[in-house]
Amino acid sequence: QVQLVESGGGSVQAGGSLRLSCAAFGYTYTVSAACMGWFRQAPGKEREGVAAIDSNGNTAYADSVKGRFTISKDNAKNSLYLQMNSLKPEDTAMYYCAAELLSQCPSIRPSSFSNYWGQGTQVTVSS
Repeated sequence: QVQLVESGGGSVQAGGSLRLSCAAFGYTYTVSAACMGWFRQAPGKEREGVAAIDSNGNTAYADSVKGRFTISKDNAKNSLYLQMNSLKPEDTAMYYCAAELLSQCPSIRPSSFSNYWGQGTQVTVSS
């Protein structure tokens, strides 16, 4: 059984930066072999895809974060990251990582990730 644990959330002022981490436990090759994604859900809103990275390192981003967020991974550490720069108040949400056991990512829609989800880490951006 794979367990995903997010960390790195916090409170920051608009324009600031945060780096989220997601560590995978239970299967050594989760991050290297799977499609990994970051998602977020703000209060009263549906969960949305933020970014995804496949087994070959190909990435995809939501339009709202392109140019500001960068998804990356460290296969040796079995970990996924999300570097968030130029943060805006509208980025405030609970952020989740997820793994889909496919080598390529079908999309960054939450519905495309059915295998494993983390518990989330809160990001709050104040104006």
